[in-house]
Amino acid sequence: MFRDRVAVVTGGAKGIGKAIAEQFSLAGAHVCVIDLLPNDGFVGDIGEQAVLESFAKTVIDTYGRVDFLINNALPLMKGIDDCTYDEFLYAQRVGVAAPFYLAKLFSPYFAPGASIVNISSSRDRMSQPQTESYSAAKGGISVLTHALAVSFAGRVRVNAVAPGWIDTTGTVYTGADASQHPAGRVGNPLDIANMVLYLCSEQAGFITGETIYIDGGMTRQMIYHGDCGWTFGGQSE
Repeated sequence: MFRDRVAVVTGGAKGIGKAIAEQFSLAGAHVCVIDLLPNDGFVGDIGEQAVLESFAKTVIDTYGRVDFLINNALPLMKGIDDCTYDEFLYAQRVGVAAPFYLAKLFSPYFAPGASIVNISSSRDRMSQPQTESYSAAKGGISVLTHALAVSFAGRVRVNAVAPGWIDTTGTVYTGADASQHPAGRVGNPLDIANMVLYLCSEQAGFITGETIYIDGGMTRQMIYHGDCGWTFGGQSE
């Protein structure tokens, strides 16, 4: 169903983004990646307007259309103690402004049945200390998702996937790390990539404006002292 379709993936050189790009490629799509890291596509900083415009022009000059836009690039994570004003703004440029601007640049070129999938995070509703720049960006993209879904109504479906703990190193976690998840394990990049491709498929044709949490049930799990192998203060029993 994705043969010869055009998929754009930001932050597609490693981790979740790489898994998404690989799955689209395996399904027959033409994949256009942009990342700060070296890759077979476009190398550049999506926090810069000129880079976004150059990348979008390259995609359109090459293919003439976009079927799927996957906004995955990772915003900077710094907290209230150490994050500067400019760093906070940069995180929002990467995490919110770039997805908005790419949607705007590609707007005239979205093919029939096109889909945007934004990668948010379970941090849009729960936080650790010292994560303000990242958490604000993820909250912003969750809201941007339903705003774009309404603006693009009838033309482009727009959804978000919000990962929880996704290990990108191939580590197999056991004990409390696994058992704290109602699903019984830590996630992996394919858990996210599979949902992204589903949301881009015709089977998801009645889904738009949604943020779907792929976190093994962690945002539904309340953990107190003694639960799932955890104890208050981090001391093992």
